[in-house]
Amino acid sequence: MSHSKERHEKICLNCNAELHGRYCHVCGQENIEPKETVWSLISHFFYDITHFDGKFFSTTRYLITRPGFLPKEYIEGRRARYLHPIRMYVFSSALFFLFLYSIFHFHDLEGSFEDKKNDLIVALPDSVKTRALANAKDAADSAAVLKALDLATPYMRIAEKEKRSDTTALYTKKIRKKNYNFNLVNPKREYASIQEYDSIQKALPKEEQDNWIERRAKHREIELDARYKGDQRAMWKELLEKFIHTFPYLLFVSLPLYAFYLKLLYYRRKQFLYVTHAIFLIYLYIFTFINLLVYFGIVELRESLNWDWIGWIEAAVLLYGVWYAYKAMRKFYGQGRGKTLLKFFILNTWAFLSIIILFLAFFLFTVFKF
Repeated sequence: MSHSKERHEKICLNCNAELHGRYCHVCGQENIEPKETVWSLISHFFYDITHFDGKFFSTTRYLITRPGFLPKEYIEGRRARYLHPIRMYVFSSALFFLFLYSIFHFHDLEGSFEDKKNDLIVALPDSVKTRALANAKDAADSAAVLKALDLATPYMRIAEKEKRSDTTALYTKKIRKKNYNFNLVNPKREYASIQEYDSIQKALPKEEQDNWIERRAKHREIELDARYKGDQRAMWKELLEKFIHTFPYLLFVSLPLYAFYLKLLYYRRKQFLYVTHAIFLIYLYIFTFINLLVYFGIVELRESLNWDWIGWIEAAVLLYGVWYAYKAMRKFYGQGRGKTLLKFFILNTWAFLSIIILFLAFFLFTVFKF
């Protein structure tokens, strides 16, 4: 309720209904004087801010310390004293992804690719080892020389001039296995345009032509090659930036899916409707956002101060998140430890498999749309 002066007239200015108190029973508007002073505007602003903050912090306190309490309060109709879950979800998710995007970025990706390209490790030729061992007087000296050579190998690099020649034979097997090559942008440029590719395909026998999926992939490869001129580093930088910005949509899609899983797990509990499961998950998602914000904040603190012992706090925060989800299920649905643990394990298994499929689907969507 505001502190503005109440009107003497008992007719609502908004809907013209007859009033029987300070608020209209039809539209809910407060019956106050329409003319406001500067002070009333300022006081109204600070009242709304403190009112929101009070609800937010009290709701957050209950959310963190009492698993399953807020969704139970919501479905039982006790809602006025708490912040609405949808408003809290929007606020907490926006804060979480704002922080996430500020610490995970790819502006240094090109440099890291270049470093890997310019810093290839080579295997020592046998002639070098032979010359180094020539001055060894006994077995102990030989062992010391070999150990020193092994320690020096990671610091050896191929010169830029040598890399232009055929140095494949010098690469160690260990490094060759780790040198993955992604060809969304085709550096060989087999086709100059989509029209050229399509014309070549039409000239081939039908059994040798690419299928629909292969044609779509090849079209996209040619488009990306034309856009980035064969520069895979620039392409991956932009692709990963676009992909990470689809995470809010991915979580939004996962919520109704997980609510369906809960509906299956508790199908005998008729009092829990589909929307009830969704409300439970909304609160659980909000807690997860807060929990991960705390975790990432602790990680940043550990890395900036170089305090390794903070790693124990990081582990405790993650473990509390797992325990919280189990405890919330048990409190909200009111089943014993055994049934709740079993359903908790099944739900997380389904959720894990689903999130892999969703990640793959959203990544492919990003590839074909960015």
